[in-house]
Amino acid sequence: MPVFYNLLVALDGSEAGQRALLRAVDEAKLWNAKLHAIYVVETGLFSSLPYDNTVEIMYSVLEKEGKSVLERAKKYGSENGVTIITHMKQGHAGSEIITLAEQEKSDLIIVGSHGKSNTDRLLIGSVSTFVVTHSKVTSMVVRS
Repeated sequence: MPVFYNLLVALDGSEAGQRALLRAVDEAKLWNAKLHAIYVVETGLFSSLPYDNTVEIMYSVLEKEGKSVLERAKKYGSENGVTIITHMKQGHAGSEIITLAEQEKSDLIIVGSHGKSNTDRLLIGSVSTFVVTHSKVTSMVVRS
């Protein structure tokens, strides 16, 4: 039976992301493991748009959401006896999750199965698929 010492949970503000957080905290308690949480502002969504105030506003909204999601995660972890180390990144979500997992020497990545809306299901679903397909780290996909 594998033992996990260093976990990484990917958060996006969705119900599936919240379920991933709940599972990650349970796993961290079970294994007495360190827990990292990552929120990625998906800048690829803006790459085809001309850079103007609209893009800046959209980025700002996502960054604000990310900070809120990570703060709520830290609070939930604290309430359940788990310290969560948070990371805000920007770029391609799947790549950023894998890169952080490698940098932090994570031995388990926990992701939600899909995002907040039907459109996000296509995007975030592809993030979980990307992580499972490309990461050398064991991955767990939490269904909502």
